Amino acid sequence: MSALRIGTPVPGVVLRHAGKEDTGTVLEFIRGLAEYERLAHEVVATEADIEAALAGERKVIDVVLADYEGEAAGFALYFYSFSTFLGRPGIYLEDLFVRPHLRGKGIGTALLVYLATIARDRGCGRLEWSVLDWNEPSIHFYRGLGAVAMDEWTVNRITGERLHALASKMEFVAMPPREERR
Repeated sequence: MSALRIGTPVPGVVLRHAGKEDTGTVLEFIRGLAEYERLAHEVVATEADIEAALAGERKVIDVVLADYEGEAAGFALYFYSFSTFLGRPGIYLEDLFVRPHLRGKGIGTALLVYLATIARDRGCGRLEWSVLDWNEPSIHFYRGLGAVAMDEWTVNRITGERLHALASKMEFVAMPPREERR
């Protein structure tokens, strides 16, 4: 069964939600984005990783694919977050990528507007993402769509050995419910 195709007002652009059969395409777009961001050396994800995240028992991501005149043109990979201040879910856009030779045709705009539509229709309080501070073309594109920089926030990250070291600082054990401890 093929995925539902979503028509857009952008000539030649059709969207659809990715499925298990699209993991190779999603990984190809991830690698394309990493190359553009000069971070290709950091991509260790495999098709199996993407398949598990997209269609596995513990699905944690959604992906919208864009086709331009029948060619796989770009993608938006997102997941749900939660704003404690708003008391509502949000959408976090992890990756947005359009093949370089297809930029400027409205594909990125169609993807972002579609994500905004999903956020609105699902009662989300926000749609947010990060952009590298040197990526002026993307920053200009996002500002043109109404995005506002969160300059007062700093992204923090722990990965690899530092993540394992932090996780090893304490040992946690399962305890019976309070009423069973008497």
